[in-house]
Amino acid sequence: MDYRVGDVLRISCPFAPAVVTGIDDYHVFVRWPWWQIDPDAEFIRWNGDCAVARDDAGELFTTEPPAARVKAGDTCQVGVLPRIVHVIDVDVCDPPRETGWLPRTSLNLVVLPAGEAPDPRNEFQGTSIEPSGGVPFRIERVFRPYAFLEPGDDVADNDGRAWQFTGPWSWVAYDGAEGVPVWPLTLLAGASVPEAVAEATAVGEHETEVRRWRAEAGIGVARGDGPG
Repeated sequence: MDYRVGDVLRISCPFAPAVVTGIDDYHVFVRWPWWQIDPDAEFIRWNGDCAVARDDAGELFTTEPPAARVKAGDTCQVGVLPRIVHVIDVDVCDPPRETGWLPRTSLNLVVLPAGEAPDPRNEFQGTSIEPSGGVPFRIERVFRPYAFLEPGDDVADNDGRAWQFTGPWSWVAYDGAEGVPVWPLTLLAGASVPEAVAEATAVGEHETEVRRWRAEAGIGVARGDGPG
């Protein structure tokens, strides 16, 4: 599966046994069942443990019994209950990034739970996941805004302005002005199907796609060029 900013995903991970190796005021540390220590790592030494928040509100990974009820030395189960998230950043690593564990990171997504809107002022917002990083995530795409376009496509809008699609919330106008394209759209160049673009934008407006995305991502109704 390919991923884009704006994708709404249903994600889960089967629970696996893990040993609790430590506890502090905010986290439970467990011996991670899916990664191995990277013996060739030059800059990072990983001890084999990962942290799970004791208050798991908004967290992806949880434990069973709940993290607040376990103690060091206990055996628990760790995994991800089915939930909806949406992607706010996609980082492709070529070559794979050294992390201290194996497999090394080749693709990293930053996701937010359903109901939480991106905040451009918060650089630490979101949770990172590696879809092909050894953890057996089950991921299904629920909704993709502007799924009928491919990044790099050029379109003309109903006002005769030319635009490049770089992502659902980051249109680039060739005239240098601000705004968003006025539907319907006509594909000028790119990998998409012209008839599909015309049909998808025959009725509605950019705000229609924003509202659809917000509904799928569980975020309240708001107006504007993007999700915030």
